[in-house]
Amino acid sequence: MAALDLEAEYNNQKRVPEYVDIRARWAKASEALRKDAKSDLDLAYGKGTRNKYDLFRAASGGTNAPLVVYIHGGYWQRGDRKDNSFVAKELITRGVAVALPSYSLCPAVGVSDIVDELRQFMKAVWDRTKQRPVVVGHSAGGHLAAAMLATDWSKVPGVPADLVKSAYALSGVFELAPLLPTSLNEALKLDPAKAHEASPLLWSPPPKDRTFVAAAGGDESQEFIRQSLELAAVWSKAGVKAECVVVPGANHFTIVEELTRPDSAMLARIVAMAKQ
Repeated sequence: MAALDLEAEYNNQKRVPEYVDIRARWAKASEALRKDAKSDLDLAYGKGTRNKYDLFRAASGGTNAPLVVYIHGGYWQRGDRKDNSFVAKELITRGVAVALPSYSLCPAVGVSDIVDELRQFMKAVWDRTKQRPVVVGHSAGGHLAAAMLATDWSKVPGVPADLVKSAYALSGVFELAPLLPTSLNEALKLDPAKAHEASPLLWSPPPKDRTFVAAAGGDESQEFIRQSLELAAVWSKAGVKAECVVVPGANHFTIVEELTRPDSAMLARIVAMAKQ
């Protein structure tokens, strides 16, 4: 049996060459939303130059509106919240506020450092909103969403122990060891120990009352679908309300656009999780 080509499985820019046009579409829609939506932009949550977040206010519900946190992707080495603001549009029209963070990127920091930054961000959002968010993330952001759900918040001063009760990961990577032999690791600087430390699949599962959805596109590589299936299975076995959803016809990038379709089942589910 031929060995799996991990470079081909995980290098999504090569798998989806039209990603350039997709990203340009996202950036244009994000720029429009940033001009039009009621928002608080460039809020600081740490000392780093990228430790900033934007908070888009819900169209209804005022300061007590439920909250979604959206974490952008880019393999922990690319991307920015400003080009992903478009995901907030349909959520805010449905009465859900949306917070989007940026974070430091590899190789300036390691993946575990980014996890720590996101925990710092979550505390800042709690201090500002007093809302327990649904944490949604794409790709590397999906990994970070899972990491936030699996964090033991009782060890973080100043936040409730159940700060993150639900998460929805789009095309996440939850075990990082397969990235070691790929070109993606040139910036990540992972070794086996660092990959193990940063893999939510290998952590203690979240408490049993938590909810987790791992979504992958039907047109993604078998590894991305496997990763989502595996984390959902492991956490479900531990008693978490966890499931995997495969979105037919979606690739690693177009799966995000489910959040922009008014009739999307994914959008409806995340709104329901936020309002629960």
